[in-house]
Parts: sequence; C-alpha cells; structure tokens
Amino acid sequence: MDVIQTTGRKRETYEVRIESSLLWECALGIAAITNKRLLKTLDQPDNYWERIRQSLSDEMIEQLNFVEKNNTWKALLQLLHQKSFSDLNTFQTYIDSLTVEELRFICIPYVGSKFQEIRSQASNGDPTAIHELQSLTKDNIFFPTYIEFICTYDVQALKEHLVTVMEGWYQTVIEPTADNLSSILKTDTVSKQNMKMKMKSEELVEWATGGISYPPEPNVQNVLLIPQYIYRPWNIEADIEGTKVFYYPVANESIHPGDAYTPGYFLVQKHKALGDEVRLRIVKLLSEHARTLQELTEQLELGKSTIHHHLKILRSARIVEVRDSKYTLKKSSITALAKELEHFLYRENQVVFDG
Repeated sequence: MDVIQTTGRKRETYEVRIESSLLWECALGIAAITNKRLLKTLDQPDNYWERIRQSLSDEMIEQLNFVEKNNTWKALLQLLHQKSFSDLNTFQTYIDSLTVEELRFICIPYVGSKFQEIRSQASNGDPTAIHELQSLTKDNIFFPTYIEFICTYDVQALKEHLVTVMEGWYQTVIEPTADNLSSILKTDTVSKQNMKMKMKSEELVEWATGGISYPPEPNVQNVLLIPQYIYRPWNIEADIEGTKVFYYPVANESIHPGDAYTPGYFLVQKHKALGDEVRLRIVKLLSEHARTLQELTEQLELGKSTIHHHLKILRSARIVEVRDSKYTLKKSSITALAKELEHFLYRENQVVFDG
C-alpha cells in the first residue's frame, strides 16, 4: 500500500547511554551463580564457579541460597539504577537510608508508566495491588513470586541481606581482579562511545548486543547499555521508567585490548557468512522482501536441506532472522558492516567521546 507523507517530522528514536561499574558486575555475578539453569551456558567453565564456591564463607553460601530462592539479585539491580554509586560503601549507605515503602517500590519490577500507582500501593502492602501486579507479570518465570516476597518480607532483614551478599561477593570475587576487570569494562565502554559517534542509536544497540534489534517504542526515551563480563555470552534485558536496559557481553577485543589485530566475533562471522555465492544470493533475495524456506528453495533451485544450512549460517551471523515463519534480512546488520570494519581497522587511533 502506498502512503502519502504529509508530515515533516522524522521518526523519533531513543538516546543511548553507556555506563559501566564494578557494582553492576558484582550484582550480575550474584545473579549468575544462583541461576543453575543457565550456569553451564556461560563462557566461564564449571571449575571457575566451583573455585568461587569453595572460596566463599558458610555465611555467604547461605546468603546465595537466599538469593536463589527469592531472586533478590533483581532487587540489587533495581537499586543500582537509582543513582551513580562511586563505591560499595556508598551503595550500602543508600540502601540503609531508604524507608520501607521506598525500598519496596524500587525493588518491585517496573511494568509500565500507567501502573506506577499500583506499584506504589503494592509497596505499601495493599493485597489487591500486589495481586494485580502478579497478574500483570504472570508470563514472567519468577516475577509473581518475587513481587509477593518483596511486598511482604521484613524490610530490615532484606536490607541486611542485600548489604551482606554484595559485600561478600565484592570482597571475595571482585576485589582480587578489580584492576583487570575495570580495564576490560572501561575498554569496552570507550569502544561503544566511539561507535556512538558513527552509528544511529538502533545500529549501536544491535552492534553492542551482537544482534538484538530494538526499535523505538512509546514511553522509552533512553537505552542504557551496560557492559558485563561475568554473564557472557548472554544479553540481559530490563525495564526501568523511560529506559530500556541491556547488560550486554563485552566484546572479545575488550578482553585483550593490547592486541589490536583481534577482530570482533560477529565481524568475522558476518564476513564468513557473506563469503559464499549461495548465501549472497539468499541475501539478495531477502533484500527484496521476506520469503519462506519453500520460496527460497524454488527460487534458487536447490534442496531444502542445502538452503536451510546456509540460512543457519546467516542467522548465526545475525544477518537473517525469522519473523512470522518467514526469513527476513536484517538490513541494519548489512549497513553497519562497513562501520564495524572501519572500527576494527582504525580503533587504536580512536579517542574517547564523553557523551
């Protein structure tokens, strides 16, 4: 259908911010070790997590068991979003300063601007509001039980737990490697800040996260990118008022910043994926419009298994995705490729952009 454009206003998008902190890494480490379902999928091997567990005190093990039961890592992340904390002591002092209602309100997940009053009522212990929030979040695997826990558990005991588990993890896991970890996070932050000058907001989010397409949506003015090392290779998404958060995995080249000749993982995968005649033909066809596997098979006159194999490679490189049972070209991934290559070739000459 043709559309006659009668407005000169451009499509609104969001502003991207990039922030890094060892406190984020601390909270995400607590989240990682207590998520046994995902633990084996993380970059760090089993023996890494086993060594950490062996180094922890009995009290800390007990605190982590409490995290695993009640998902209080979510409360830590919610609290860390309230302001910029210079160190662990500042964060702990902030937690201690909060009233019962303030702490509960902050820790309850944000579910949308129109539900903020219900969130406030739930933080005051209103059973009807608590039930409504549970109903709104019923599709989330842990939110309903977490909301009930936050709204009913003794706040002073919760404060003591949050302070203790953060302090224990920070001292045992973060401090011994703090300099190296800070360097990795800073290197990745600088890289993303430099690319922010060259890419549109949506391109930057997709590049930083390794392929997540996040189009603008109502009531979201900002996207906050937070680099993390401990939860690689996963991205973690969260929502706070007016902001979408991506805790994204730091790039390989940020882990080895002294080697300017190490290309990013997806830069390599994209070039490999495009270095084949059949796959380039598929990309050309999908640049016209989305197609089914059957349509691609008929157009290219090749077997379904062959086409499926090539599509799998293109999907792994985040060049193609599936929508409504059809294969679609991620055009932003193609248009960003030249910028990614330029970033790799000239990144040692980049300067930090503060903004």
